[in-house]
Amino acid sequence: MAAKPTQRTATHRARASGGGWFSAILRGKPILKWSLITSLVAMMIAGAAGWIYWQSLYRGMPELPSNEALWASGREQAIEFVDANGQTIAIRGPRYGRAIKLEDLPPHVPQAFIAAEDKRFYEHDGADTRAIIRAVWANVTSGETVSGASTITQQLIKNLVLTPEQTLKRKAQEIRLARRLEERLSKEQILELYLNRVYFGAGFYGLGAASRFYFGKQPEELSIAEASLLATLPQAPSRLALTNNMTDAKTRQRYVLKEMVDAGFITAPQAAAAEIEEVSLAEAPERDPQFGYALDVATEKIDEILPTVPGDLIVQLTIDADLQSAMDEAFTARMEEEGTKVNASQAAGIVLDTKGRILAMYGGVDYTENQFNRATQALRQPGSSFKPFVYAAAIQMGLSPYEVRRDEEITIDDWTPENYSRVFHGPMTLSEALKDSVNTIAAQLAQEVGEETIIALARRFGMASADKMRPLPSIALGSQEVTLQDLARGYGVFMTGGKRIDPYIVEKISNSRGDVLYERPQYDFEQVYERDNAETMVAMMERVITDGTGTRARLDGWQVAGKTGTSQDFRDAWFAGFSAARVGAVWVGNDDDSPMKEVTGGGLPASLWHDMMVLAHDGLKPQPLAGAGTLITLSPQVQERIAFYRDLSMAFEGALTN
Repeated sequence: MAAKPTQRTATHRARASGGGWFSAILRGKPILKWSLITSLVAMMIAGAAGWIYWQSLYRGMPELPSNEALWASGREQAIEFVDANGQTIAIRGPRYGRAIKLEDLPPHVPQAFIAAEDKRFYEHDGADTRAIIRAVWANVTSGETVSGASTITQQLIKNLVLTPEQTLKRKAQEIRLARRLEERLSKEQILELYLNRVYFGAGFYGLGAASRFYFGKQPEELSIAEASLLATLPQAPSRLALTNNMTDAKTRQRYVLKEMVDAGFITAPQAAAAEIEEVSLAEAPERDPQFGYALDVATEKIDEILPTVPGDLIVQLTIDADLQSAMDEAFTARMEEEGTKVNASQAAGIVLDTKGRILAMYGGVDYTENQFNRATQALRQPGSSFKPFVYAAAIQMGLSPYEVRRDEEITIDDWTPENYSRVFHGPMTLSEALKDSVNTIAAQLAQEVGEETIIALARRFGMASADKMRPLPSIALGSQEVTLQDLARGYGVFMTGGKRIDPYIVEKISNSRGDVLYERPQYDFEQVYERDNAETMVAMMERVITDGTGTRARLDGWQVAGKTGTSQDFRDAWFAGFSAARVGAVWVGNDDDSPMKEVTGGGLPASLWHDMMVLAHDGLKPQPLAGAGTLITLSPQVQERIAFYRDLSMAFEGALTN
């Protein structure tokens, strides 16, 4: 009788059977054997390479400063601004609030920032792994950066220890240092440090400074509504500035309040009351009334130029201090005298030289009242001051200033443009149509050259506003918004014979020891428009001032060219123009977009432009403007004859086509 298999024998057979496939690979299948070995070696190499690369991310990682050093780390010192002649015009420095203690604040104040910036602040160890995985997945699936995962601790490390560069190495170091900081400091200490060092925009660092600037009160006195509004700022301190963009800040505030409710920090009724609470902003402190707008622009550029802004900076600007002061006084005087009579409460002006240097900038009638810069930030409809780009596209296409078109009623896609005079004048040359700002002919030209062509030309001329323009028929009449600086930049192409100028305000940045940290590089200006065509445009635009809609802008001793502009219902009025040495633009209107009393570009704006350019040309020797004075005036009889033969030719072509 056969012996019964023992448990040991069965186990042995099972092992032999289970491991047979691996042994078979090693003994009898060489290809599989070497494939397996190769794969294992490759995995080991890849793992080693990954480990080496990961460790390389921490090479050169700075040491975590001491607790005391963290409070002072990265603090900026005063910045001295000097004008184009080296004369000091202002000294500015960041405004750091007095240190606040977490224990002195009402609970809803720090809770607002936790809800806005780091909902799991008390749960993670400095870096929120769950949030990082969620953000990586969202960014990978969308194909772009749509989500971030920085904790409050990481933000402190990024702002106080590391640079803001967007690299994997910086991010890895940020995470490691954040976790080390959490090992050293308590959550309360980290939150307190954050609230004292976070940036709130407008040069204000720390909750104490922001609270006093925006609400005129101590942080201990902040309501839920005020605290939740301040908590919106760290994400986008410039874009959401309460003094300039309360609408978007309130939108973000609703999110913060919702998160506070979800976290159990406040009740739903408290959130609802905070959302509708009318907050009162404190009056802005008086500072740099004449140079304030220019210094704000310069400060933003410094942040763009230097990855980290050290202290003791000496910044040389392109601003001519004497011109800036004189222009400020001239604009203020004329606006007080004429602006109130025609319901025009605001104005802006900018003047540049042939190199793109911003020599003077008037951003509004009262910097101390409102720091919003209407020369660089306001987007408004340019009206007929945009027409030169329509005509420039037509000239580029081969049309001549002597081409004749009929000023008559036309309809384009249910749109019927009207002239300011409400009458039609029949056949006229393109030069005459631009001089008299005839809308119907500009609309016809836009259809001939194509709206996309006009937008492409404006973009090529350097107008950043062109990126948002849409190819609509009304673009011919300046219905799409631009900034004043953009308009001046576009006109600069005509002034320079077709070369694009790039406006700038910062010439050089040094430290107090004289080390040059930045100097505006020399470069060749790009030719973006044919020189002959630019001179043709100059000839046409000169007539706007000599005997067209812009006669108030005449400049004694200088050949000048330009164009008037008026938007619908007299909401905006413009004048832009240039000589051989300077290009400038002026806007007049109201911040609330209310209509003025029939103010056209040829009225108050042209007068302000004249005032500005007289000052800007003081001391300069008159120079000829290339292209000026080269047009001849065709008699009405000749224009009628040209129009007759043109219409006859078009009719003949139509008959052949049909």
